[in-house]
Amino acid sequence: MGTTTPPRTLAEALRARGDEALAELLRARPDLLTPVPGDITQLATRAGTRASVVRALEHLDRFALQTAEALAVAPDPAPYDTLLRLLTGDGLDDGAQHDDTGAAITAALPGALATLREQALVWGEDERLHLVRTARELLAPSPQHPSPTGLGPTVAEATAGMSPGRLQEILTAAGLPATYDPVSAVAALTSLFTDRTRMAELLDSAPVEALSVLDRLVWGPPYGEITPNPTPPVRWLRDRGLLLPVSARTVVLPREAALHLRAGRAHRVPEPLPPVVQAVAERDPQAVDRAAAGQAFLALSTVEDLLKLWNGGGPTVLRSGGLSVRELKRVASALDTTEPVAAFWVELAYATGLLAANGESDERYAATPASDDWLELPAAQRWTRLALAWLAATRTAGLVGGQDAKGRALSALGPELDRSTAPDVRRRVLALFAALPPGTAPDPATLLDRLRWERPLRGGSRGDVHPRPESAGALADSADLRSRIALWTVNEAELLGITGRGALSSQARALLPASPRTGEGAGSAAEAAALLAPLLPEPLDHVLLQADLTAVAPGPLERPLADVLSVLADVESKGGATVYRFTPGSVRRALDAGQSASDLHAFLAAHSRTPVPQPLTYLIDDVARRHGHLRIGAASAYVRCDDASVLNEILADKRSAVLRLRRLAPTVLAAQTDPSSLLDGLRDLGYAPAAESAEGDVLITRAGARRTPPRAAPVPVPEGPPVPDATLLGAAVRAIRAGDTAATVVRKEPGAQGAPSAPGTLPRTTPADTLATVQAAAMTGSTLWIGYVNAEGSASQRVIAPVRVEGGFVTAYDHTADEVRTYPLHRITGVAELADE
Repeated sequence: MGTTTPPRTLAEALRARGDEALAELLRARPDLLTPVPGDITQLATRAGTRASVVRALEHLDRFALQTAEALAVAPDPAPYDTLLRLLTGDGLDDGAQHDDTGAAITAALPGALATLREQALVWGEDERLHLVRTARELLAPSPQHPSPTGLGPTVAEATAGMSPGRLQEILTAAGLPATYDPVSAVAALTSLFTDRTRMAELLDSAPVEALSVLDRLVWGPPYGEITPNPTPPVRWLRDRGLLLPVSARTVVLPREAALHLRAGRAHRVPEPLPPVVQAVAERDPQAVDRAAAGQAFLALSTVEDLLKLWNGGGPTVLRSGGLSVRELKRVASALDTTEPVAAFWVELAYATGLLAANGESDERYAATPASDDWLELPAAQRWTRLALAWLAATRTAGLVGGQDAKGRALSALGPELDRSTAPDVRRRVLALFAALPPGTAPDPATLLDRLRWERPLRGGSRGDVHPRPESAGALADSADLRSRIALWTVNEAELLGITGRGALSSQARALLPASPRTGEGAGSAAEAAALLAPLLPEPLDHVLLQADLTAVAPGPLERPLADVLSVLADVESKGGATVYRFTPGSVRRALDAGQSASDLHAFLAAHSRTPVPQPLTYLIDDVARRHGHLRIGAASAYVRCDDASVLNEILADKRSAVLRLRRLAPTVLAAQTDPSSLLDGLRDLGYAPAAESAEGDVLITRAGARRTPPRAAPVPVPEGPPVPDATLLGAAVRAIRAGDTAATVVRKEPGAQGAPSAPGTLPRTTPADTLATVQAAAMTGSTLWIGYVNAEGSASQRVIAPVRVEGGFVTAYDHTADEVRTYPLHRITGVAELADE
């Protein structure tokens, strides 16, 4: 007849778990795997460290956390019924109003307790529930860190160090018999406060003002300041122990008294059920997909414009890293958007690996070689690249313009924008979108409420596990980082085309992980691209030329046409159609890039659905006739022209004084400036000069295409260790089990005739005894326990089954490593047979 012995420690509770349960623990708390614990005892010790417990508490939902907080103020160990009463109360103050909440708590408590057990924060049977010591220290009330429950210390804790005489005065005032024993006095006072009948009689005799004082303290904080000569109501409470002194001017409401006033509840508002994400609108799913596709097309156009803007070399990198405020404003103006939105596009291109710093002495941002490959992809595939990079990125564009902990401004592309929680928040926000019916737009306020319920501790700092009070449902109260990232996610998803008209699109659903809560299982980029492609407009091979020197592109243009047209004309407006305007400067730009007038005429005739307007023909011919009439080279710089009258005209123009020109010959002027500045200056004066080489040939200025050396996309900063895969979990569990076997197995010393040695001590035997024992085990197939010192001098214990002994080596199956290994005999410090079970 066997009985199951309840575990006495966390290590024993973990040792009794199955392999699958251990694997679930390591999956939920991957920090326990770094490095792999040697045995169960090491695993339990690591699971109880402060850093690991804080990390585990931060990943609890609100009700699981409230369950842990209730256990922290309950006796240790606490029966399940006691825990349930702390969460539901006795119901004497709420009547039927409390029934629904109590039923929800009763139904949800087993799941919350299972979560705490799975994560090794709670252990023991239902009759003896233990909260791990570190979690109790973090969640239990203390003057420095008040409990989230608002409860204070127990009577025993508050009266520690109180004189026996003062205890007797309290007993007498409360109507209790004198004991003259501090321990029994504390027990009597505790019994009074936990007896509802006697406690009700005591409070019935209290002054009304005293009850008002208790009302202010009952839900916390339980501490209050008093004067040396307190008022009669406070004196009445202090004399009867309902307020106990903490210091000369501070008193506290004991936990037992507060629980009576709360009708036994540890929390004012238990939250066993997650808030429901409400819908603000229900739209046609096809309309949502079309709206999202339109926004996706606009996102692609915006990123392409950004790459073109920095194609010839972007802005310089700040000494501290990042983009200056002035350059960000310039980007926002070029993209015709606001600075926060411009920062988002810059960060998105950087996260996708399309932009990077070139690493030169005069470091600048520029497009990467990967941007050229990206531009060659179909539009739908380019969008999936952007969307996947955004989902995984830890860089948080919403922080741009804010300040870090030292008060320094955070700049776009700066080094301080990584927030490891960002991918998790984005995944959870989109998972909540996906949980709604297709076409349903959620209410952002209820979305934030749900996120706060799922991770109530993540709003505070890493070192403080107590959540800050927040007003649920208030969008204005979004000071915590997780809520701000959630709001940024909603806005960025709309900008990127993940959502359309506030609802999740079909193509975005295909990108989400198979398990939205854990992020496991990759989404299908190919499926998302296939869903998006039919919704995007097909590239066009033509434009519509207008008589007012404009060209209208009624849709996206094929890349070769768009590239040439962007040099030949300036973009005047964008929208459903793009309007290009031809100017003398834009035509000259095309001529500088090596095009001739005949090339431009042929290009426009081939790609226009309308006849080429005569004004445009005249403009091209006129600019081409004057283009290159002036030649500029490097002297510092010179100007030469076959027509001396043109040079006379330049010298006579007062605006040319800043160029400091002087005549060297009738057809040559010298300038005290560089050729590029001279080119720009003469163009500002209305001329069309051309640069020439030292040989006198015209220098063709093609559209710049500066690229950085090959750069990889920035690696997201992980939030703690990554979640291990099934292979790693299986190997880790086997290693822990084997190490635990080696650490706890009972063995006998060779010379002790079966006398067991103390667990954990390395055996010591002579080389002769070691060799004889190993040889005998190899012949009989028995298992041994050895002490082994490797080449680095590290000692370990191993359980082996010797197979062969020869040449000073023993080949054996190592149960600790779960593989066959060979050990030098001279490195075995000793050997012992395993004791008979």
